[in-house]
Amino acid sequence: LPERDRTELKRRKLLLEVTLKSYWIRKGSAFSTALTRQETELTPEMIATGSWRQLPFKPYNFLALGLPPACGHLHPLLKVRSQLRQIFLEMG
Repeated sequence: LPERDRTELKRRKLLLEVTLKSYWIRKGSAFSTALTRQETELTPEMIATGSWRQLPFKPYNFLALGLPPACGHLHPLLKVRSQLRQIFLEMG
């Protein structure tokens, strides 16, 4: 349809434009019907036997954040204060 007719029909709500998406799916080079678990760590046994050469390894994510650091220690005076509070809570 010409652009002018199409806008007129849309304005009168006689035309509804729909976008259809389609995909072509083909077998890739790593296609397999069996599920195999990828290895995440290289162990000394793998190195000793040489089996690491045939195993698929999971790629590392170097952008991942590590574990948050553990909290610091209490100041010695604060530690004494918390122990005194524990004593008074047990007595009272």
